[in-house]
Amino acid sequence: MARFEMTGAEMAPLAGSVAPAQGFFELGILYATGRDVELDLVSAHKWLNIAAVKGNAEAAQYRQELAREMSASAVAEAQRAAREWLRTH
Repeated sequence: MARFEMTGAEMAPLAGSVAPAQGFFELGILYATGRDVELDLVSAHKWLNIAAVKGNAEAAQYRQELAREMSASAVAEAQRAAREWLRTH
């Protein structure tokens, strides 16, 4: 499995005074909309999942909506990526 690292545009929402859960939420929204990054629903789900785990209730709602648009295998891939990221950070 590929390791996901945060670089470039991924780090921007986490800079400054943004609460970590909010930063992860914003990162998920960037990937879900393709704004400033390539559209990637797996990455969007991953970051929304991490935001939800960190306490952002709005992220949990968006993650559910996003999952409805994804295949079961894509959701599973996103969940594995989120678990791996949480395990290593």
